[in-house]
Amino acid sequence: MALLLGKGRYRACLAQTAQDIGAAQQLRTLAFGTDHTDQDDFDLLCAHILVEDTRDNGRLVCCFRMLTMENGSEIDRSYSAQFYDLSALEGFQGRLVEMGRFCIHPDWNDPDILRVAWGAMTAYVDQNNVAMLFGCSSFAGVETAEYLDAFAMLKHRHLGPKRWLPRVKAPDVFRFAARLRRRPDAKKAMLRMPPLLRTYLMMGGWVSDHAVVDRNMNTLHVFTGLEIGAIPPARKRLLRSVAQ
Repeated sequence: MALLLGKGRYRACLAQTAQDIGAAQQLRTLAFGTDHTDQDDFDLLCAHILVEDTRDNGRLVCCFRMLTMENGSEIDRSYSAQFYDLSALEGFQGRLVEMGRFCIHPDWNDPDILRVAWGAMTAYVDQNNVAMLFGCSSFAGVETAEYLDAFAMLKHRHLGPKRWLPRVKAPDVFRFAARLRRRPDAKKAMLRMPPLLRTYLMMGGWVSDHAVVDRNMNTLHVFTGLEIGAIPPARKRLLRSVAQ
């Protein structure tokens, strides 16, 4: 594996071999609780970042994959395009990276893992002159009731700009922007917001106006976009300090 960065007890590496990718697939299978190995054709097209715990014999504790596109004309080859109509992004000028299959080992609960993962992503974004990061951010399970405050918060504060907003494509969706009338309880909303999505939002990310009900993965997910140029300067400095 090629080392991207090391911080404290964790190091982030770029997968180099089929064995590296296989280790990522095994961690995904464990983290997502699937009854079959979590793998698909996108694995062969993506770069894979692996985060290891150096104090536990290099145990793999986090992984995610990245698919790079030169501009929006390639958006239809993304994983997300299976679930969302992304035609609005076809005119995006600049390199895009889709981040997917993000997971952390269920036995590890250390916020430094997420920081190192984002530091590695920041290094990759800077090295490859990426203009937009995007992907599907998932809520566990397919029932919406426990996430209503989180979805209300997304509606009121984090909907994407109309010029980029995905349209409905999947057969089973929750149109939270159209259906929810409640004002969000901010504390409840943030407690139920997935950590990965929370990080996107803190950096200025935005979401689709509907969630896809993905029964195969037993998740609800929203399309999430982050224009690199829109990240607040203080956040950029923080991310780059981790990435160095």
